[in-house]
Amino acid sequence: MPRPWFVYIKSSRPLLKRTPLIHQSRPTAQTIIPSKMTRVLLTGGSGFIAVHVLEALLAQGHSVVTTVRSETKAQMLRDTFPNYGKDKLDFTIVPDIAEEGAFDEAVKSDPPFEWVIHTASPFHFNITDTKKDLLDPAIIGTTGILKAIKNSAPSVKRVVITSSFAAVFSPKIGNRPGYTYSENDWNPITEEEAIQDPPSGYRASKTFAEKAAWEFVENEKPNFTVSTMNPPMVFGPIHPKLQTLDTLNTSNQRIRDMMLGKMQDELPAAGVYIWVDVRDLALAHIRAAERPDAAGKRFFVTAGYYSNKELADNIREQLPDRASKIATKGGGFPEGYFEYDNSRTKDILGINFRSVKDMVKDTIPTLQAIGA
Repeated sequence: MPRPWFVYIKSSRPLLKRTPLIHQSRPTAQTIIPSKMTRVLLTGGSGFIAVHVLEALLAQGHSVVTTVRSETKAQMLRDTFPNYGKDKLDFTIVPDIAEEGAFDEAVKSDPPFEWVIHTASPFHFNITDTKKDLLDPAIIGTTGILKAIKNSAPSVKRVVITSSFAAVFSPKIGNRPGYTYSENDWNPITEEEAIQDPPSGYRASKTFAEKAAWEFVENEKPNFTVSTMNPPMVFGPIHPKLQTLDTLNTSNQRIRDMMLGKMQDELPAAGVYIWVDVRDLALAHIRAAERPDAAGKRFFVTAGYYSNKELADNIREQLPDRASKIATKGGGFPEGYFEYDNSRTKDILGINFRSVKDMVKDTIPTLQAIGA
C-alpha cells in the first residue's frame, strides 16, 4: 500500500538542539478557555490518557459520549465526574473494539457528533497472543471506527487518533546521536518482527494502526479529516477512583516504584528519554480537533528530555522522608542521543509544556491516594 504523502517530505523547520535538563519556570496548568459546545464521541474513556481528555472536554463545556468496555467502567467514570448529567456525559458499551462492527451503533447520536477522539487501544505487555491481544484491537479498532463514521455519522468533521512515538521510533536503530526525529519519521517494523515479543507487538500495533488510518483517508476520501497524536512516555496525575497500584499506566509505574522503595540500589536506564505530561497531551487532542490547520497532520507531542535520575531527584525533593530509599546511582541521561523537533505541536496546537518538576509534584499526591 502507498505510504502517506507526508512521509517523504523533509521538514523545513530549524532543528532543535539538545539542551541540558534544566526546566524553565512555566505555569502548572494550561489555560482552558470555554469554546462552542460540541458533541464529541470519545473512545476508551476510562483509560489513562482518555480520562484526562474527558476531563478537559467537560471543563470546556462540551457534550461527551464515551465508549467503555462495561457498565462497571461507566459507573466508575460517573463517580469520578459526579457533577455532569447525561446531557454532558453519557456512555455506550463496546466490549471488544476488535469485533467487526464494534462501533457501528456507537457513532450514532442525537444530537449528532461533530468530533471523534479515538484513544482506545491496548498498552500493556500481559498478553498471550500478540496478534489477538495487541495487533487486532489496535488495527481493527482504528479502521472499524473510521468505517463506522463514514457509513453512519456524516456530521463528523474531525477525527483525532491517539498514536504513539512507537510509530515514529525504532529501538533497533539505536540512539542516533545528531539525528532529529519529527512527524516525518516512521518505525520500519515488519509483521515478522511484530510477533517476536510483546514490546515489539505494541510498537507494531501503533505503527500499523496509524498507517491504516492514513491509508483509509487516502483511499476512501471520507467527509472528515484525521489528525494523530504521537507521544512518547506519558507521565502525570491519575484519577484515584479509576486506578490501583497494580493497574497504573506503564510510565507511571516507575514513579510508583521509586516512591515504594523498589529502586534503592540503582536506578535503571529510562529506555526512551523523552516524555510528555498527560494533561498537555489531552489538551493537544482537543486543540487538534478545534483548529483547522491541524487537519491531516501528525503531531509529535513531547515536552522534551528527562531521565530516571531527574524523576528520582524530584521525588526525593517532594518526599524527603523517603529520600534514603531512592537510589542516587544510575538512571542518568545517555551519552549521545537523538534530537527532537516538536515545533509543529507548539506552533499549531499552542501547547505550553509542563516541566518534570511540576509533573512529579502533581502526580505524587494522586499515587499516595491509592497507597503509594
